[in-house]
Amino acid sequence: MPLAATGELIGAAAGTRGAVAAFNIITLEHVEAVIAGAESVDAPVVLQISENAVRFRYGRLLPLARAAAAAAERATVPVALHLDHVQSDDLLRQAPGAGFSSVMYDAARLPYEENLAATRAAADWAHGQGLWIEAELGQIGGKDGAPPLDAHAPGARTDPAQARAFVADAGVDGLAVAIGSAHAMTTRTATLDHGLLKRLAAALDVPLVLHGSSGVPDPQLRAAVAGGISKVNIGTALNIAMTGAVREFLASRPEAVDSRTYLGVGREAMARTVARLIRVLRGD
Repeated sequence: MPLAATGELIGAAAGTRGAVAAFNIITLEHVEAVIAGAESVDAPVVLQISENAVRFRYGRLLPLARAAAAAAERATVPVALHLDHVQSDDLLRQAPGAGFSSVMYDAARLPYEENLAATRAAADWAHGQGLWIEAELGQIGGKDGAPPLDAHAPGARTDPAQARAFVADAGVDGLAVAIGSAHAMTTRTATLDHGLLKRLAAALDVPLVLHGSSGVPDPQLRAAVAGGISKVNIGTALNIAMTGAVREFLASRPEAVDSRTYLGVGREAMARTVARLIRVLRGD
């Protein structure tokens, strides 16, 4: 089917107090696994390509983006493309021509006023191109010369009043909030601040996004969706599944040299992880 629009998928999920799963992809195996997993549970899904993934692919966006779009168009469930954690304005401007319907513009590393100005400019441009835009806001440092605190640093939290002002002034369509998760966690030990999430949901009239969801236990993921999260970003969990499966395969078959054998095992492991996590988010 044709590429879906991220904003429409998120809006539909938010309307039913649900959440769309958004998986970060690095290889074609990731693409195929995410789509296969989503198809197996009959759920829409978002494929995300981060600026870091583009850097890994020699700085070229189109090869992976076009492969993802081609696979998405042959899927039996709605699939959207999202450009994730974009800091480069040059990369941002490649999004419309590469099949993306949404971007996450990441200026959260900057002091508040600079973050706001950069995000507002990105939002104005994105909306002119028909893109849905997400931003991120955590606990902002910068006082007394201290650097801003990354939204996923230990202890970082998004202030509801500040978030409300930021969304209104920046004009973004969705906001990633810092409520206790962290990027690249390999253990599922994060503890979310569900009281803060409730206050954020009450203060904001745009969909809320949870980053770093691989480190969040299943019960807390379900509670986050029930509490107002409408988009759940997942990346590391796929890499854990793929690497573990490939490592086990090669350890038991040291003579193996055909990359299709172990990449196939890794792809299957990722697809199972995708299906399982979508079921968790749906409350199955």
